[in-house]
Amino acid sequence: MSFPDIAGEIAARVPGLRGRLQANAPLAPFTWFRVGGPAQVLFSPADEADLAIFLAALPAEIPVTVIGLGSNLIVRDGGVPGVVIRLGGKGFGEIEVLPGHKIRAGAAVPDMMLARAAAKAGIAGLEFYRGIPGAIGGALRMNAGAHGGETTDVLVEARGVDRAGAIRVFSHADMGFSYRHSEAPEDVIFTAALFRGRPGDPAAIAAEMDRITAAREASQPIREKTGGSTFANPKPLSAWKVIDAAGCRGLVTGDAQVSEMHCNFLVNRGNATAADIEGLGEEVRRRVREHSGVELRWEIRRIGVYCS
Repeated sequence: MSFPDIAGEIAARVPGLRGRLQANAPLAPFTWFRVGGPAQVLFSPADEADLAIFLAALPAEIPVTVIGLGSNLIVRDGGVPGVVIRLGGKGFGEIEVLPGHKIRAGAAVPDMMLARAAAKAGIAGLEFYRGIPGAIGGALRMNAGAHGGETTDVLVEARGVDRAGAIRVFSHADMGFSYRHSEAPEDVIFTAALFRGRPGDPAAIAAEMDRITAAREASQPIREKTGGSTFANPKPLSAWKVIDAAGCRGLVTGDAQVSEMHCNFLVNRGNATAADIEGLGEEVRRRVREHSGVELRWEIRRIGVYCS
């Protein structure tokens, strides 16, 4: 599928744009599932200022979608209309260690890289990021957490650009964190964040990160085409337990499968479509609902249009 080419029209509105605009750009290579259709326009801004100028000039009727590392994402087979923004490079990928056991990171910094930088600087409390396969922007949006820690535990403030091109700063209180959720405005694209940890011994921090890595490798299908945890835990229950109890471990739709290793993970066995994967997730939700009355909530983000 391809969309009408509007990249030239958009570029003409922002003559000083330094980032890259691509029409009908494939998105599957940017997702861990390796599925999905193209972006009508893919924009990779050079830095925060470039992003702000772009958003201020973009017509309000053109939808904007943001993607990160693609670890927690299904792009539907019909692709994504409008503009897809993907942050990366030097403009959004820097880490700075600051006094007071603080560390600043761009939104495109992988969570595990933040954990490593904090460990090297002797900043404890951010080890849990070693077990999260995403980037800082996504961690802010969904209050990402693992192994006993959450973003809300360490965030001081977040910075972003709204749909009108205004640069916004959000305190911890402004973020309105709850389990796997933030109340930050939906139109804000996060560009950076400031975190605070506590004093720690680099060797002890590294050892804890090694423990997290070993636990993750032993229990999750991280070397397969997957999207991480599919459903949020229906507290006080665990998603994998209600999925397993409903007989869904190993369940297959097309070339998508519920992981035998960890049944809150869906896997592309090689030739799955986005429809296979999302359809399998919905079948899991249906079976769990019928078996235990539990309504599972998608943790994996799904974007784009269905292929007709």
